[in-house]
Amino acid sequence: MLINAMIPARMGSTRLKQKNLALINDKPMISYVVNSAKESGVFNSIYINSESRAFEEVSNRLDISFYHREEELGSSSAKSDDVVYDFIKAVPGDITVWVNSTSPLQSAQELRAIVSYFVEHNLDSLITVRDEQVHCDYDNKPLNYLAEGKFAQTQDLKPVSRFVYSVMMWRNSAFIKEYEEKGSALMCGNFGTYPVSKESSLIVKTEEDLRLIQYIVFGREANKGWKLEYDKAAK
Repeated sequence: MLINAMIPARMGSTRLKQKNLALINDKPMISYVVNSAKESGVFNSIYINSESRAFEEVSNRLDISFYHREEELGSSSAKSDDVVYDFIKAVPGDITVWVNSTSPLQSAQELRAIVSYFVEHNLDSLITVRDEQVHCDYDNKPLNYLAEGKFAQTQDLKPVSRFVYSVMMWRNSAFIKEYEEKGSALMCGNFGTYPVSKESSLIVKTEEDLRLIQYIVFGREANKGWKLEYDKAAK
């Protein structure tokens, strides 16, 4: 089974310019997911997929492959379905895994677990989620709690699964079949979700998001060997 990792990277971004190349602890953000993909050991090939040749140099530096998509597939109006179809048709494989460059805290261990889950459950498509056990409304109406009576404790609520897109993946044959029939295929065939950690769910869209990731990375380095401890008042 041939499993390809595909890391999309547009040069343009409306909220944070060239965010994939923004430095976190002196390394470009995109390098974090590349390293996690390498360390996971589950991919036959790893590609950066971009309309900009600047990422070819980045790919060479990181010792991975580069896929050059057409300019129109790098615009802010380009749809994910079209980007995936273009890549799958051009790059031979059985499974394609979209590893989101804007989720730099995603770990190699979690990538392995997601791919294993996909294969073991014979899925055709998958999107990662974050299970949030909080009170949620939709269209000003309670989604997972009752407005009447005493306010439910959060630990008693049914979690709401929020899509985070840190990973999306597809069985190539199923994606191609549905895309060519319907023009869309992100949730094709036997669809499933996989809940990820809080860190993986942190997606960089703004400068504020980037600062938060920077704090976490610095904090990890400064707090190596940290263990849970309590104040002396604890029993």
